[in-house]
Amino acid sequence: MTKSTKLTAEARARLRAVSTATLTTALFKRGFRNTYMQDVQPLNPEARMVGEAYTMRYIPAREDLDVLSVFEDPEHPQRKAVEEIPPGSVFVIDSRRDRRAASAGSILLTRLMVRGVAGVVTDGGFRDSPEIARLAMPAYAVLPSAPTNLIHHHAVDLNVPIGCGDVAVFPGDIIVGDGEGVVVIPAEIANEVAEEAFAMTLFENWVTEQVRAGASIRGLYPANAETRARYQAWRDGAGGKAAATVLLDAGKGA
Repeated sequence: MTKSTKLTAEARARLRAVSTATLTTALFKRGFRNTYMQDVQPLNPEARMVGEAYTMRYIPAREDLDVLSVFEDPEHPQRKAVEEIPPGSVFVIDSRRDRRAASAGSILLTRLMVRGVAGVVTDGGFRDSPEIARLAMPAYAVLPSAPTNLIHHHAVDLNVPIGCGDVAVFPGDIIVGDGEGVVVIPAEIANEVAEEAFAMTLFENWVTEQVRAGASIRGLYPANAETRARYQAWRDGAGGKAAATVLLDAGKGA
């Protein structure tokens, strides 16, 4: 039986409630080691982002092709992407880790925000970074970069497999971002990863409270049989159920 690749509403909320750190561990358990984008940082550290990948690929610019007049063509891949990316998606840009020129600027990102896009990620730079950081839409980049993209980037492909931050990204992969960075989850396992990461987060939150109360990590983290029994009793009780509801509601409202 083929697994569904459609992210459920509950899984989306769970992914918004957990950290990229927890997700990388859940993915590691399944054999996925290269899922965290390198050097890609949030412009706003309060960022929370979940959505399906819609990709664009840049190659190096060439002087006879990359002139300002190309933007007059509505079929220019960058301009076309901004108007056609589905709401709720994350726009992921392969800039070849080249931050010498911007991948996009504040006007295009504002348009994406207004259209309901969940976020934008590049392994290059953004121009107008101070304005982008204030948008009500998460944006992730390596560094600010004022020069126009045409100086170093030529947009060639939309919604094809790309690399971003040294991670493979396929159209439809689930992209999750927080204040630390960005993780890529293969679409076919995203629902089960969301469930496991949510359970891991509840347990780790409980462990953190034990440590704050003075407990040693020996036998606690990782948990021995006694700790697992204590945790399960808490999880099945009113305290655990309340904690799960609060965490899930935080994800729905993030």
